[in-house]
Amino acid sequence: MSLSWGERRIAVFGTTRLALFRRRRGALDLLGGAEYGPAEGPVWSRAAQALERLLGEPGRGRASLTLVLSSRFVRFALVPWSEAIVSPEELEAYARFRFQEIYGPSADDWLLRLSPSPAGQPRLAAAVERGLLERLQVALKGAGLRLCSVQPYLMAAFNRFSGELPAGDFLFVLAEPGRSSLLLAREGRWAGVRSVAGSDDDAALLALVERECELQGLEGEGRAALYLHAPGRAAAPAGLRALELPGTPADVLQAMALAVL
Repeated sequence: MSLSWGERRIAVFGTTRLALFRRRRGALDLLGGAEYGPAEGPVWSRAAQALERLLGEPGRGRASLTLVLSSRFVRFALVPWSEAIVSPEELEAYARFRFQEIYGPSADDWLLRLSPSPAGQPRLAAAVERGLLERLQVALKGAGLRLCSVQPYLMAAFNRFSGELPAGDFLFVLAEPGRSSLLLAREGRWAGVRSVAGSDDDAALLALVERECELQGLEGEGRAALYLHAPGRAAAPAGLRALELPGTPADVLQAMALAVL
């Protein structure tokens, strides 16, 4: 009898913790977890080490794996529309130039992914350091696992809630422990994206949203609708509309894993 990739697992890299889950009948079984602090080298190095140790434990078996990444490990940019771009290769080069403008020469070797978008509209782009994925590919191969998907949590969460968002202007805020990310849409088009480190308590979130509204000119009668998804949080601060998945648990990493079920 041949082995298959039928079993599915989900690894979540949170801001300070890692968790590995097994998906079974639409539910999640926790297989293990670990904490990691600031890294001396690349920001992802401690998280990669923690997953390697976890995968090295006996009895894990063969499976496919989806990796969910906190915004701590991903960089984002808005890529404007350009009529001069006529091929996928030119689009990637254009997006890489945009990342270089924002983040400097370190972006030269990042792996990029762009959201689909109609002609004439800007795209959202996400970048992950190549070294992280190459290291994980080696670790997963040694553990008999196949990496089938890498998903920035910001994009996974937005995709889950996109049907609840208006077609016009809105600000989507994702609040992870210690880091918040913001997606702005105007008239159905992407208008801004950024991710910042900082406290995720109610006062800090409200201050962050107020600053963003001032910067983007979202104040007054034309103020955009404000939405918040905060994995593990019971309620949203006043003025923000909470977006929650049914049965969302209190544990942040388990709640993050639910976004890709």
